[in-house]
Formats: sequence, C-alpha cells, structure tokens
Amino acid sequence: MKKVGIVMGSDSDLPIIRKTVDTLRAFDIPFEVHVYSAHRTPDEAGEFARSASQNGFGIIIAAAGMAAHLAGAIAANTTLPVIGIPCKSTNLDGIDALLATVQMPSGIPVATVAIDGGVNAALLSAQILALSDEALAEKLRQKRLADREKVLQKDEAVTKEFCQTN
Repeated sequence: MKKVGIVMGSDSDLPIIRKTVDTLRAFDIPFEVHVYSAHRTPDEAGEFARSASQNGFGIIIAAAGMAAHLAGAIAANTTLPVIGIPCKSTNLDGIDALLATVQMPSGIPVATVAIDGGVNAALLSAQILALSDEALAEKLRQKRLADREKVLQKDEAVTKEFCQTN
C-alpha cells in the first residue's frame, strides 16, 4: 500500500495532525509526518513533494494556518493528490487559511477539507487508496456502518426521552 505523506507548516498544527494520524492508524495505512514551511523551508518542502512518488507516497496531506500556502506549494511540485487542511489561527479563526487552501489556480488542484478537518483528510486519503485496495474499501464500508449504528442508537435514546406517548 502507498504511504500518506503528512506535512504541517508548524508544529502548532500537531493537535490536528494527531487526529489525522489516529485515523490513518485505525485503517492500518502507513504514513510519515514532517514539518516543512512553504515560506521558511521552501526548498525542503519542494524536494519532499518532488520525490514523494519515488519514495512510496500515494497522497500528501498538507496542514497550515494563516496564509496557508503549504498545500499549494506542495501541489505545485507533484502530480500526487494533495489534500489541504486549513488550520485555525487566532486572527481570522481559520477563514484565511481556508480561502488560501481552496483558491488554487487551474492546473494545480488541492482537495480541501474543513477547517481543522484532520479526520476527514485521513478518510479522504483512505478512500483514494481504497480505489486499488479492496480490503481497505471494506474497512471503510464497515466504518460507515458502525457510524450509522451509533447515530441510530443516539436517535433511539433521544426519541425515548422526548417522544413518549401517553
């Protein structure tokens, strides 16, 4: 199975990346995590992206806040799918990062998940990898069924509390 490369612009993004890592681990998806900045370490970020395919990666997740150029800088240097995670900052509550991540020019796509959406970035990675891995596809189906069951159990509890008939 191809690895998922996870790059964050700063270690302040670790709380989000921990959720990404936990989700990938739950699906037994191999990964690596690095800190590269689009602005402070552009050469290293670019080299990571350029060599990612040869190094066994199939997808790159890039998390950054504020200007959030990391996902775009990574995508400019690879043809692998790139998933951007815009991260909250103190100034604009992550809206700046969301707009920077989602507004890519034609020809350099970046899939973008919600602000602080580390779990969905991992799940989207799993869905992409599952296109060529039936066992992983089955794990995703089982997770959906388990998630459905949890919601139905919550519905049953709420219904019992608020919809009692006389």
